[in-house]
Amino acid sequence: MTGHPLILIVGPTAVGKTEIAIQLAARMDGEIISADSRLFYRGMDIGTAKPSHEELARIHHHLIDVADPDEILSLSVFQKMAHAAIADIQARDKLPILVGGAGQYVRAVTEAWTPPEVKPNPRLRDELEKIAFSHHLAGEVDIETDAEDIKTMEGKKWLYERLKTLDPEAAQNIDARNSRRTIRALEVILTTGRKFSEQRRQGAALYDLITIGLIRPRPELYARIDERIEAMFKTGLLDEVKALLAKGYSRELPTMSAIGYRESIRVIEGEWSLEKAKVAMRRATRAFVRRQANWFKESDPNIKWFTVQMGVEKEIEAYIRVHLAASKSG
Repeated sequence: MTGHPLILIVGPTAVGKTEIAIQLAARMDGEIISADSRLFYRGMDIGTAKPSHEELARIHHHLIDVADPDEILSLSVFQKMAHAAIADIQARDKLPILVGGAGQYVRAVTEAWTPPEVKPNPRLRDELEKIAFSHHLAGEVDIETDAEDIKTMEGKKWLYERLKTLDPEAAQNIDARNSRRTIRALEVILTTGRKFSEQRRQGAALYDLITIGLIRPRPELYARIDERIEAMFKTGLLDEVKALLAKGYSRELPTMSAIGYRESIRVIEGEWSLEKAKVAMRRATRAFVRRQANWFKESDPNIKWFTVQMGVEKEIEAYIRVHLAASKSG
């Protein structure tokens, strides 16, 4: 499959990946494959900053709204679906554009990862889940949080601290609040006796990859994040979350622990004020931006970085066309 071009657009949340990708797809006869795990789920639109109906109608998007919130799309399933989407786009002589800020999902496709071949260990997983939902573990927590978070999430944090001890690299790329991923990593480590981060095998490259990185000055990026959070509540985030809960989706689902949803649930249930939820979302999103930077570094020679500003899509298009032409002639 080598020789088939794949455009990859990466960068932190709120940097403008969606807008740039749509402009490039329109200019270069392309289609977009989402590698943002938050966009997989139906009914979760506002809190994930999902492309609008108009944007989805303008450019064909793949891997958006492909599962219900109580269906967990595993990395291996996503990988197969992404490869199939890319092959379909290429078969129709269009340009595939993979877009996302979720490092492990991007790398699973572009580096042909083979996820660890470790079958689930139900007994061990059950024990880890009991710890995750325990509120009475002893020991200090050094993750920035408030007293209410400690009271309700101490078990999850204990597991995360354990993962940091056993496999710091794996922990660095997992949100401390994402108990599902923390438990899976610990399950693999404790079952095999080897680090989780060492067990992702990289296969042969499947595509001629052209990687575009998007950046903005950090103050500007944080201002955009704050504006996005305000816009989410103005356009009905609380109503969206209420509708999901009314449909029977549990607040304990991994999907409902995503930034924006977990905070909204606390507002709806009277635990937090709206302003406190916004502050928590801003803090969590900034932490997420820092984790994204661990996956896609500005020092990476395989990524061509562009500062997002007026007309940048023309610069990116010119860069891509030069590389496509060079690839064909080579």
